[in-house]
Amino acid sequence: MPNSPKKYLVTVAGPTAVGKTALSIKLARDLGTEIISADSRQFFRELSIGTAKPTPDELAQATHHFIDSHSISEVYSAGDFERDALTLLGQLFQERDIVVMTGGSGFYVKAVLDGLDDLPAPLPGLRETLMQKLNDNGLSPLQEEIRLVDPEFAASFEIANPQRVVRALEVFHTSGKPISQFKTNNARSRPFQPINVALDRDRAELYQRIDQRMDMMLQEGLVEEAKSVIAYREHHALKTVGYREVYSYLDGEYNEKEMVRLLKQNSRRYAKRQLTWFRHQGNFEWFHPDEYDRILQYVRSQAGLF
Repeated sequence: MPNSPKKYLVTVAGPTAVGKTALSIKLARDLGTEIISADSRQFFRELSIGTAKPTPDELAQATHHFIDSHSISEVYSAGDFERDALTLLGQLFQERDIVVMTGGSGFYVKAVLDGLDDLPAPLPGLRETLMQKLNDNGLSPLQEEIRLVDPEFAASFEIANPQRVVRALEVFHTSGKPISQFKTNNARSRPFQPINVALDRDRAELYQRIDQRMDMMLQEGLVEEAKSVIAYREHHALKTVGYREVYSYLDGEYNEKEMVRLLKQNSRRYAKRQLTWFRHQGNFEWFHPDEYDRILQYVRSQAGLF
């Protein structure tokens, strides 16, 4: 790889089950680099089946970062990830001119590529106190509290996200100001040039892959995995597709057949939302995962690697 002052971050995005992991590993191997995972649930070492983490064999093929990096007992926000990922990139770019990042969590991808709003660090022990309240009493009391101090936040879709509610309360109790006052939406400079690739498949093909993945997850023990972390079910990672449906089944809201139907249906709907998110970003070059040679050629041309 030529000695160049320019550094490049290749982002491989797309919906669940589209084939991001396999393609990112091939790219990393061909480019002689490492992979940053931007999947908001693969951080947690207790969650493997429901998050479709890379297999041990896949992990052995390329160095991955932010896989099993945290415990489900912790809150790990997009802002935390932005800070840690940029620190890591600074280290990796000392030896490499190009790094691969992959994931379907659009907010976390955006955090690294564009930056989030500047928010104050929480007071010592505040996060732990709020998390204890969340675990003991559920989300509703925290939602009521944030409605009193930040009606603008409470009116947004984020009110349903436990992690964002905790962060909003952290900001208020630390600064005395609602989190909505810190939103600037100003893109920040980055020490790299982005090369953004997104993957998609024919809908029937993608939905078949999603259904097959859910069948495999259930065979591998998804229900048992959900049971093992049920004490943390108010954690945002466990209120997402794949775990939410299992907990409702365990609560007796419906039978196993209905659980399987909802797991597949909601996973397909989630994939559709992911596709909408990345298409609205407007800065991704779209490919079918089978077009690997074209993707590699595109990345090399963008980075000036011939």
